[in-house]
Amino acid sequence: MTNLIFYDAEQQVFHLKNQQISYLLAVEDFGLISHLYFGKRVNSYHGQRKYPRVDRGFSGNLAGAEDRSYSQDTLLREYSMAGEGDYRVPAAKIIQTDGSYALNFKFTGFEMFPGKPKLIGLPSAYVEDDIESETLVITLIDEISKLELATFYTIYRDRPVIARSIQLRNLSTQSSKIHKLASMQLDFTDEEFSVISLPGAHNQERQVQKEAIGYGIKKFSSRRGSTSHQMNNFIALEKGTADEFQGEVFGFNLVYSGNHAFEIEKDQIGQIRLVAGINEEDFSWELLSGETFQSPEVLMVYSDQGLNKMSQAYHELLTNRVARGNYRNKERDILINNWEATYFDFTEEKLRPLVDTAAEVGIEMFVLDDGWFGERDSDTSSLGDWFVDKRKFPNGLSHFADYVHQKGLKFGLWMEPEMISIDSNLYRAHPDFLMSYPERIPAPSRSQHLLDLGRKEVRENILTQLSAIFDEGYVDYVKWDMNRSLSEVFSRQLASDNQGETLHRYILGLYELLETLITRYPAILWEGCSGGGGRFDSGILHYMPQSWTSDDTDAVERLKIQYGTSLVYPPSSFTSHVSAIPNHQTGRNVSLNTRGNAAMSSVFGYELDLTTFTTDEKQAVAEQVALYKDIRQVVQFGKFARLKNPFTSNECAWQFISQEQNEVLVLAFKILTQGQEPFSLLKLTDLDPTKKYKTENGHIFGGDELMNLGFYLPQQTEDFSSWMYRFKRIN
Repeated sequence: MTNLIFYDAEQQVFHLKNQQISYLLAVEDFGLISHLYFGKRVNSYHGQRKYPRVDRGFSGNLAGAEDRSYSQDTLLREYSMAGEGDYRVPAAKIIQTDGSYALNFKFTGFEMFPGKPKLIGLPSAYVEDDIESETLVITLIDEISKLELATFYTIYRDRPVIARSIQLRNLSTQSSKIHKLASMQLDFTDEEFSVISLPGAHNQERQVQKEAIGYGIKKFSSRRGSTSHQMNNFIALEKGTADEFQGEVFGFNLVYSGNHAFEIEKDQIGQIRLVAGINEEDFSWELLSGETFQSPEVLMVYSDQGLNKMSQAYHELLTNRVARGNYRNKERDILINNWEATYFDFTEEKLRPLVDTAAEVGIEMFVLDDGWFGERDSDTSSLGDWFVDKRKFPNGLSHFADYVHQKGLKFGLWMEPEMISIDSNLYRAHPDFLMSYPERIPAPSRSQHLLDLGRKEVRENILTQLSAIFDEGYVDYVKWDMNRSLSEVFSRQLASDNQGETLHRYILGLYELLETLITRYPAILWEGCSGGGGRFDSGILHYMPQSWTSDDTDAVERLKIQYGTSLVYPPSSFTSHVSAIPNHQTGRNVSLNTRGNAAMSSVFGYELDLTTFTTDEKQAVAEQVALYKDIRQVVQFGKFARLKNPFTSNECAWQFISQEQNEVLVLAFKILTQGQEPFSLLKLTDLDPTKKYKTENGHIFGGDELMNLGFYLPQQTEDFSSWMYRFKRIN
């Protein structure tokens, strides 16, 4: 097996390469690490990217150096520090005991080894065999402070992926204060880039935004304590005229569930710097003597064939080397959730007809949503009291779960373990568990407050309560919700000078709790949720193989939400439900066919009251359920591609190709009717041009025909129309 990482001792150049990509960096004069190249594979390097020496005004030089043409301010670098004469956005800010930012990290050595190490206390991509990847660790040290910086690079053998992270070690006898420690920095030469980001809001997550990169600094971030509805922790850089199908694209995804920041700066000579990691706002960390701080990981993907190829690389990696557990590659059950059918108003007796009807139409799981615990009749009480409400379930929740199982369905349960209500037994017993400012009245959001998961005793309390439920063995699925942003961020276990650690300690505590639960209860399917898609990220994916994509269940709104989500996250990781009409979020009326086609484009389910359906409507649902069971494998684990963009047109379309390459599924949508509707061609992608493909009605087309000629979509006769096309490859 060939090596993936090469070191040229004469040039002091490191070359990470596989059959798809190359990454080049070098040890420059004075022990600095310079960036040379990231992109399409090159076989060899002969020094042509060495830093040009030019004396530029107001770009300072290194201490002790007489060469005015060598400056940290213009050098393309792998990692930079505040206070060292590089005036661009720094990757790190660290304050010494004397109050200065003074640091001068110099190269001291490196290590190369097969495989990929686990990160301390953090989720990350992984390997199942060391042969899958190789890792380079470059070590730098500041001789005065005795701080040691280790930069980690892992390249996968068969994926266009490089994983990067940072470890900072304190080898001195004194402490230092970290105010920023980004996970990666990447400097590009003068290139014409556009940046794609995924901003949004509650009920409108991951909307696609594309903008040119101009001079100055642009920041995409969250300060809400979680990934947030408002800005996902992913960006892509498109070079020139790149689009879905052609051109160079660079993707960056931070494997983290807390505050994040992607900073992009175009400098005085047109160079581009990208810095990504934990948001420095509201963050600090005291690094004591002998301690190590581990940054989250950034997954970098390169594509020379547009956004779709980038997305496909992320989908394969996140599905198979970030997600874990029994359900990683297992088909997910079709479920029905009672929330929009009953909200808080239910009893076991009232729920049973919902279960009966679900069983009749072939649904595979019943999920009991909010309101089953404590004395929870509204969202104003009982969070933190994870015991069954005997008023609603006089015989216990296991009695109802037994009924669900007897009907041939699995049983799922909603919960929100990170939260606490003032009106709860937990708060009355442990008011100090609530995260709030001392001596001040705590401010609610959605009538609830946050538990300080950074504290061990808080995590143990929640773990004990949840284990008492799960140990009974009747729960097959958990929807783990988190319905507020973090505010009044203060921990009673930390000193006043260390409150900047609270947010990160919260995330570390959450990860520890989730790791314990998924290890202890591997048979449970875990689904993440945060008011819908407010914490939809690859960090949560490491523990939960799927997440509720948005609280907005309107099929038309979901087209954009799911389109944006698919830029980085695989369809197996996001869930979508057919809900009632008029839709409870938008009031829109959409046909059952289009609601089904939108929801069947991911992990499929229902969220409505089937007992109110007519016989014909129930039959239509049964046919939908049967159809999804037939296409489920290709949707959840096939190769996905976007064909038409709802952000730039009146249409949306995407396709799935089975892993065996013998089945193709296409879903197309038109939003609004038009008085003079233009003809619309749909062209497929990624087919074998030498093979024939047969439709359900017996028509046969060549793969080259479907990709190059395409076919017309029907003329639309009503708003919100959709069509499903299925092709079988003829061998």
